[in-house]
Amino acid sequence: MHARTDGWTHRTLERLGGWCVRRPWRVLAAWLLIAVALVGGVAAFGRPVDNDVALPGSDAQLARDLSERGGGGPASSGQVVVHVDTGRLDEPDRRAALERSVAALAAVAHVTRVDGVDARAGTISPDGRTGYLTVRLDVPAREVDKELSRAVLDAAQPARDAGVETVPGGVLATAAERGGSHTAEAVGLLVAAVVLLFAFGGLVAAAVPLVTALFTLGCALATVGLAGHLVSVPSVAGNLATMIGLGVGIDYALFLITRYRALRAAGTPADEALVAAMGTAGAAVVFAGGTVVIALGGLAVAGVPILGTLGWTAGLVVVVAVLGAVTLLPALLAVLGPRLDALPLRLRRRAADGGSGWARQAERVTRRPWRWALLAAALLAVLAAPAATLTLGQLDAGDDPPGSATRTSFDLLAEGFGPGVNGPLNVVAAVDPPAAGTADPRLVELTRELAATPGVASVAPVRLADGGRIATASVQPDTGPSDPATAALVADLRDVRVDGVQVHVGGATATRADLADRVRDRMPWVIAVVVGLSTVLLYVAFRAPVVAVKAAVMNLVSIGAAYGVLTAVFSWGWGVELTGLSGPVPVESYVPMMLFALLFGLSMDYEVFLLSAVQEAWRATGDNRVAVRVGLAGTGRVITSAALIMVTVFAGFVLHTDPVIKMFGLGMAVAVAVDATVVRGLLVPATMALLGRANWWHPGRRRRPAPEPGPAEALAGLSSNSQPPVV
Repeated sequence: MHARTDGWTHRTLERLGGWCVRRPWRVLAAWLLIAVALVGGVAAFGRPVDNDVALPGSDAQLARDLSERGGGGPASSGQVVVHVDTGRLDEPDRRAALERSVAALAAVAHVTRVDGVDARAGTISPDGRTGYLTVRLDVPAREVDKELSRAVLDAAQPARDAGVETVPGGVLATAAERGGSHTAEAVGLLVAAVVLLFAFGGLVAAAVPLVTALFTLGCALATVGLAGHLVSVPSVAGNLATMIGLGVGIDYALFLITRYRALRAAGTPADEALVAAMGTAGAAVVFAGGTVVIALGGLAVAGVPILGTLGWTAGLVVVVAVLGAVTLLPALLAVLGPRLDALPLRLRRRAADGGSGWARQAERVTRRPWRWALLAAALLAVLAAPAATLTLGQLDAGDDPPGSATRTSFDLLAEGFGPGVNGPLNVVAAVDPPAAGTADPRLVELTRELAATPGVASVAPVRLADGGRIATASVQPDTGPSDPATAALVADLRDVRVDGVQVHVGGATATRADLADRVRDRMPWVIAVVVGLSTVLLYVAFRAPVVAVKAAVMNLVSIGAAYGVLTAVFSWGWGVELTGLSGPVPVESYVPMMLFALLFGLSMDYEVFLLSAVQEAWRATGDNRVAVRVGLAGTGRVITSAALIMVTVFAGFVLHTDPVIKMFGLGMAVAVAVDATVVRGLLVPATMALLGRANWWHPGRRRRPAPEPGPAEALAGLSSNSQPPVV
């Protein structure tokens, strides 16, 4: 008895599996050397992050380019926010302490200049209780690390000795919060371990997926970290990559080990079982990983660098997880041999009846498909309804958890200087002909027009650069960075007209406003590309256009439910306190688009897994209702375990301190949960029962063909818990 081996994918993976089984120690040694090299590189060179958002083609980017052409600004700068509860900062004793702190700060490595608290410069609040020291650095923002932030704060000890509170601000605050707690990862891993214990019934078997997932994730994250020296990688990329890597890494190992143990239970020798599992489950893993990577590749049409970066970093983690599943895992299983079943816990019960619950569910649904289809549609409509009010916005440090350095400095500055101080707008003007000085009538008029614009709190004096060709002015809004009124102000300032002066508005706040507009414009294109490519891939797998289109629609339904829950929780504030936030926050502009690509790929894994098992039963019986029942019963247990692991891993990241990571975690957990229950348990069998033989229609097909191995059959092979496919 042996698995079918015809088909290029099957043969290739079986050969690869056979090589790994014959030379397991070489494979393990190679992975170990790669891991040591990558992790060692990160330890030696660090892994910088850059949260600066660039948006080529936008007005904000043009303003930035003009400012840099004029030599504007140091490599980076941060603040040390100073505050007293009573009295004033400019009292003699406190002023002297602040001056000593300025001198100490100037001596810190990488600090080029420190601007002290000065009422004339506007760096002390009207009530005299709050101010800030501007710390100019000789390194870019992405190289400002936790150690530098700590060194700067330590140098401000003289101020603290005088009773002045000191808090890092700007890039220094961001660096101080970098790393943070690993509670999210720990919770996800703990629940995943429990699920694996129940799925496999033994400590060793449960530990193997965790070990391989963590090992491959470590290699992928180290690669992303080193890439940060060459390209800009935002901090959210590492968190998102961790989330995806844990989920798919454990799931892929679960699929392979489940198939391997089923073959062993059927009497296949260990080495042959490993090779056969690679030909079936291994092909399934490659196909599943490919769908995720293709979906992430659809982000390329967005024209948004941050989305492209998040796409390739997440895609890299998936690729490494697939490589680990088809090389590292079989080598590890070959070394373990029969010891894989060591340390049993007797947790598995009624194994022979594992699929009966799903079989009964399929029988109920297929008997009355209209009733169940309408029920599922109603449930999904309720979940998705809030998405109709979804609006894209931008978060600011005021949305961070209370007590964090970023939130504390934000609140202190907002209280002392007004909310707009945390999101100044950089107005850059191209002056033609060049201005001879700041007294040029055009610049005087420009300043007057800017100050008269509704929503402007203050305008700093104009500065000239590039021989008078470039003029810049810092504008402080009345509202905070995340307030929609600030985005409206950006548009109003761009409408300011002065003869001989072309106005552009830049800065972080303006860039994120442009980002929201770009995402809104490109979202339909991304959806079209991702859905189109995925539908083609499904068609290649099933050779059935109805099934391919229906599967794509089912994935859209799961994503709609995720969008609805995101809107209700974060925008409406329903239960938002349970996530650790103090109140409603805007949904970050790029989150829905990134979620779409990720969820479309991940949801398709389970959809294809179920449909491929149904297709195999259809080819064997020719009875659509029986095929649905057999397919759902055969895949129920392993898909439920895999989905539960994904949901708990993703949901664990709701505990993260970053609101964006909370959004990703909740959205992905909801989508996978909906896909594995309402969609897979109700909607799919109901619609398949209603469509009947039309599910498997193909243009030009005159009769039901004999099965030909491909990705669908590879996935279907996973559904068997007893016998492998035989020739």
